[in-house]
Amino acid sequence: MPGLDIISAYPAALQQQVRRLLDSDQLGSYLQLRYPGRHEVQTDKALYHYVAELRQEYLCRAPAIDKVCYDSRLDVVRKALGLHTSVSRPHGGRLVASREIRVASLFREMPPELLRMIVVHELAHLRETEHNRAFYQLCEHMQPGYAQLEFDLRLFLIWRARAPALGDSR
Repeated sequence: MPGLDIISAYPAALQQQVRRLLDSDQLGSYLQLRYPGRHEVQTDKALYHYVAELRQEYLCRAPAIDKVCYDSRLDVVRKALGLHTSVSRPHGGRLVASREIRVASLFREMPPELLRMIVVHELAHLRETEHNRAFYQLCEHMQPGYAQLEFDLRLFLIWRARAPALGDSR
């Protein structure tokens, strides 16, 4: 089935449950029951403030973030739902770092829990650049139940790939 490759690392029994939900057209209903809400963070400015609040709460000693925005160029095809970049530029004889977080535009339509999950993921990269044990522990600290949310995000992506019109109507 197309799209199921993003859950290929999960146990076969779990993949089979997802296949059954897809075959019976119940995956969308399951997700809508589990995540009925919709967030209010619709503009780049609102997203910047949302990210800044989370950074201040959990990573107050981490470097400041200069820019946060939704980016329509990030998508599942490129396997990027969020992007954290740090660019150093020469300025008056010294290097000045600029840090940006970009979040895929599809998160405008996602439930608030999944927006927070992707923001937490990108913020964790301020401390941990690699996806290692410390990275996921930090994500779990900032968002309890992070692993389940990451799996559910994968389910949302599978559902959207199978029924784009349904995924856009949230």
